[in-house]
Amino acid sequence: MFNISNYKTDNIKNDILSGLVVAVALVPEAIAFAFIVGVSPIVGLYTAFILGAVTSLIGGKAGMISGATGAIAVVLVGLAVETSELLKIQGLTGDDITIGVLQYILLTTIIAGIIQIIFGLLKLGKFIRLVPLPAIYGFVNGLAIVIAMAQFKFFEGQGSEMYIIVISTMLIMFFLPKYTKAIPSGLVAIILMTLLVYLTNANTVLIGQLADLSQFKGQLPSFHIPDTILSLDAIILVFPYAVIVSLVGLIESLLTLAVLDEMSGTRGSGNKECVAQGVGNVTCGFFGGMAGCAMIGQSIINYTSGGLGRLSSLVASIGLIVLVASFTDILNVIPVAVLVGIMFMVSVGTFEWSSFSHLKHMPKSDAFVMVTVTIVTVFADLAIAVIAGVIISALVFAWKHARIYSKNHIQEDGTKVYELDGPLFFASALSFPDIFDIPNDPEKVVINFKNTRVMDASGVEAIDSITKKYEDADKNITLRHLSKDCKAILKQAGPHCTYEEDDPEYKVAVNV
Repeated sequence: MFNISNYKTDNIKNDILSGLVVAVALVPEAIAFAFIVGVSPIVGLYTAFILGAVTSLIGGKAGMISGATGAIAVVLVGLAVETSELLKIQGLTGDDITIGVLQYILLTTIIAGIIQIIFGLLKLGKFIRLVPLPAIYGFVNGLAIVIAMAQFKFFEGQGSEMYIIVISTMLIMFFLPKYTKAIPSGLVAIILMTLLVYLTNANTVLIGQLADLSQFKGQLPSFHIPDTILSLDAIILVFPYAVIVSLVGLIESLLTLAVLDEMSGTRGSGNKECVAQGVGNVTCGFFGGMAGCAMIGQSIINYTSGGLGRLSSLVASIGLIVLVASFTDILNVIPVAVLVGIMFMVSVGTFEWSSFSHLKHMPKSDAFVMVTVTIVTVFADLAIAVIAGVIISALVFAWKHARIYSKNHIQEDGTKVYELDGPLFFASALSFPDIFDIPNDPEKVVINFKNTRVMDASGVEAIDSITKKYEDADKNITLRHLSKDCKAILKQAGPHCTYEEDDPEYKVAVNV
């Protein structure tokens, strides 16, 4: 929690300066992501302010920046398209459709926030560790492609001026940081391109032509209950989108937290971040903002600029709303092409280019996971893509470990001993009986589990099954080095287990 008494003078200075830099850098992205969804830019700006302020105070990592993001925006696009078609069928037109779509987006944001709070309270944030690296690469690469593709609609009906401004913006953002990082390159691009358009009277679309922000000058977010909140049909319609938004938001936020943990050498709280994201999104839904999550790029900018404390992210959110409330006339004259150029560079920066070099050296299964997650991200959605990556990786792991081996030897008294090696679970249980030669084995047989573990119910059943086969063959079988938990679950084989001092202590994943 934010506590100013814990700050030293140097921390306060660095956090304030870094926060101001981030505040300026947040403006173009918040507006651009709002355009992607098809809502007023003020919605994206309110999201950056509200979500940023809430997570700066109660988030799981000091200095993390949250706001409107491409990951969430691309999910909300599908919702916007579906609900706009529904409203057209109901006979609405023009601004009424835009307002109606926003009500569905606000409801989605509230439900997604509630789901995220539940995730945090149930302490499920730790499961981000289950996302394998190839899936993360695929997730990031797919997100970059989706962000880039979302910009193409702004080129429709535009002339050469649009292309010139976009390319110029990208060049500024690429080359300027090589000479100085004192001023955000996105801000420099906005200033230069806006002046160029003004002085040359270039024929290109401005933000004010798409959505006049001057009407919001001097206004702060106000409390509003979405019109759809009491509609069961609306809740049923948006619920699948809300689930996806909540999962995507948590995945990106927890990945951002993990990146900052590695950079700072300190560990944040994933569960606390889940709750903070949820509270922030619920607040956004009631104050006119769309759903958002942590921003990897802006968080890294804040950290590298010296923003290590909660004050930095708080200053960023407050600085943003000051810009919105006081300088909307300036925001109105910014060319849309500049934002498109900035988003293209965000896409380039988001893409994990090193994954191509990793692709040549990683196992084929990992490469398959990465490519699959990328494709699913582009053609479906981010949450499904990451979940698919986790499932595929789990199945590949199970397949690789689906064999259990045995070294056999005969003791002086003629007893045959099977020394097992490898895990015994649902995948290896199928081949488990193939190890044994029941018809040709001697009267006494020992199965030693010292170098293996029984991991689930399938493994337990496999032991019971092989024991019964030896019994039916009238042979004496002994089971050594099974855990106490495993012995308690066994039904057929229980009486054949030995109890020794060095028996293992592992548990078996099965309900009894």
